[in-house]
Amino acid sequence: MSSQRQWVVSAIAKIQADFQRSADTHLIKLDLPQLSGIDIYLKDESTHPTGSLKHRLARSLFLYALCNGKIKENTVVVEASSGSTAISEAYFSRLLGLRFIAVMAKSTSIQKINEIKRYGGECFLVDSTDLIYAESERLTKELNGYYMDQFTNAERATDWRGNNNIADSIFEQMLNEPYPIPTHIVMSAGTGGTSATIGRYIRYHQLTTELTVVDPENSVFYDYFFSNNKDLISQKSSLIEGIGRPRVEPSFIASVIDNMMKVDNKDSIAAMQWLAELLGRKVGASTGTNMVGVLKLAKQMHEKGQKGSIVTLLCDRGERYANSYYDAQWVMDNIGEISQQQKILLTI
Repeated sequence: MSSQRQWVVSAIAKIQADFQRSADTHLIKLDLPQLSGIDIYLKDESTHPTGSLKHRLARSLFLYALCNGKIKENTVVVEASSGSTAISEAYFSRLLGLRFIAVMAKSTSIQKINEIKRYGGECFLVDSTDLIYAESERLTKELNGYYMDQFTNAERATDWRGNNNIADSIFEQMLNEPYPIPTHIVMSAGTGGTSATIGRYIRYHQLTTELTVVDPENSVFYDYFFSNNKDLISQKSSLIEGIGRPRVEPSFIASVIDNMMKVDNKDSIAAMQWLAELLGRKVGASTGTNMVGVLKLAKQMHEKGQKGSIVTLLCDRGERYANSYYDAQWVMDNIGEISQQQKILLTI
């Protein structure tokens, strides 16, 4: 066996050992007496070592690249990101002793930038989100590195049939609940990789669960779902960090999604604040977007006299947004005033 092959074997073993040391994330049941007969659960992905859902994706992307011969000893890893994936990839790069460079918009929260640096990663900041792709490709070529390209590879890097992916984990944890097969799973999309995994898993296992994807303002995913036009472009970036995209990403597989909802930014922030108060800890704005979808579906079920369960994701730690979504002045300047009516809509 060559020394390069030995290094790859050792790298995979390190990732697998890291996985073995990590416990699964919790499934939190919300207590909402107003919705009797409709049970709501949060898959808390903030408890991963790097604090977000993207820890799973980063692990899968590294294994995919290693097993395909793309990453070798001393390979420089480059990634285009809104922050959370880059944090997780910086973690795994440090684990393997690799140089890592994240290409992100200057608007990325300072907390995320600091976390990337804490894991030894480097940050290359560009003026806007739409520039991250070309800059990543340029840097990769210049450094003779490997462009991880989460927006293309996310949907193919994870084994959607099972193998302890997030869908497998959700349904395993739901086994002893009153309604073990969720009526709905609700989530937002950044790369589209997680929705692709869950949607495929549901179909492969012949489950009745419907997958609903919620999309923030300025994202093209919602319009693409109904138009099938891959050339859609948004001139503005999503203000809900980590989700929504200005272009149709290759990993976004609309055909495995049952329903889509467009969510107003103000509603996302109102739901984030409501949930943070309910849980007694901060959550991110993308989790707020998810909760808007959950509450709308729950209300529809309640009005129809239906019973069942709804599962969504708590995507990341809210502390990452202390200077943005949890700063009243920032919210006023960038999102606008959160009206009392929007807050009332969340009281169910």
